[in-house]
Amino acid sequence: MIIAIFIIFLFIILRFTVTLFNFISNPKLHRVAKQYNDPVSILIPARDEEHNILNLLRSIQQQDYTNYEVIILDDSSSDHTFKVCSDFAANNPRFKVIRGEELPHDWLGKNYACHQLAKHANGDFLLFLDADEKIKDGLINSAVHRMYLRKLGLLSLFANQDMRSLGEITVVPLMHYILLTLLPVQLVYLIKNYSVAAASGQFMLFDAAIYREHQWHEQVKNEIVEDVEIMKLVKAASYNGEALLANGMVSCRMYKSYVDAIQGFSKNFLAAFNYNVLGFLIYIVLVIGGPMIVMTTLDFHLIFFMLGLILLIRIMNSLSAAQNALFNVILHPLQMFNLTLIAFLAIQKYLTKTNVWKGRRI
Repeated sequence: MIIAIFIIFLFIILRFTVTLFNFISNPKLHRVAKQYNDPVSILIPARDEEHNILNLLRSIQQQDYTNYEVIILDDSSSDHTFKVCSDFAANNPRFKVIRGEELPHDWLGKNYACHQLAKHANGDFLLFLDADEKIKDGLINSAVHRMYLRKLGLLSLFANQDMRSLGEITVVPLMHYILLTLLPVQLVYLIKNYSVAAASGQFMLFDAAIYREHQWHEQVKNEIVEDVEIMKLVKAASYNGEALLANGMVSCRMYKSYVDAIQGFSKNFLAAFNYNVLGFLIYIVLVIGGPMIVMTTLDFHLIFFMLGLILLIRIMNSLSAAQNALFNVILHPLQMFNLTLIAFLAIQKYLTKTNVWKGRRI
């Protein structure tokens, strides 16, 4: 029992240390006054996004960067995505829509859509965005500045999460919770070894010349978590890569219901652990089961110390991610229950090979 308690507290203290490092180092994209005019190709893969994509297109149209083109690829949508985008593009010459080709058997859908989009792009920078996002003034200019400042081959941003229902609030914060307690984000840039990698497919800005030389999406054509794998490839090829928090300049409503959030997270949760089921289970047991074991000791000092660390982790984590700290503290037990449910579904889908998203098996 003593050994178990020691391991549990060591794990909590390590996570607290990582969270504190991220809180102090503040790994965010910051606005800059210097203005850039490099041509940027904004590339948007879209599949069944008729209810989301106009928000993104309007936000691009209204932002302050001027030298850009927007290419939207309709990836065999079953709804009116193509018409919605075509109608918008008809009145906005910087925007155009193309139809995606039939998906080859050895590709995943989004990866192939991004690969096709890159072929049509003309910019010096290639910016891949998801269709369910919105961007704000300063984003593109600040991101281009960061590319030059750090001499980056890839800059990836973790978007601020827009959550409007209780179901979303009990699930979506888990993304930043896990990221900011497991990885000191600044190390993605500072440590050149490719094993230290993180990225979000919601915002991927590439040096176009480097991208065209290496065709990153083609190299990860069948990877579910293609964003992290691309970051590894970029670093392995001796280019600089960086991951940052979007600092309010990119926002995304990933899911609109509790069920969608649970299903969406479970499709790629295990992939983030490199499909190591044992390692994933150990993580879940320590994060969720560990505090329960400490509670059974009935030792007030241990329990108080543990709860204090968890409380500080949640507060710092929430402030870093621009989320409501009070909600995350109060809802922490429910979020941990949902993490358990997501873990179960992720493992079940992986072992039974029944992982499906937007009508495609992945």
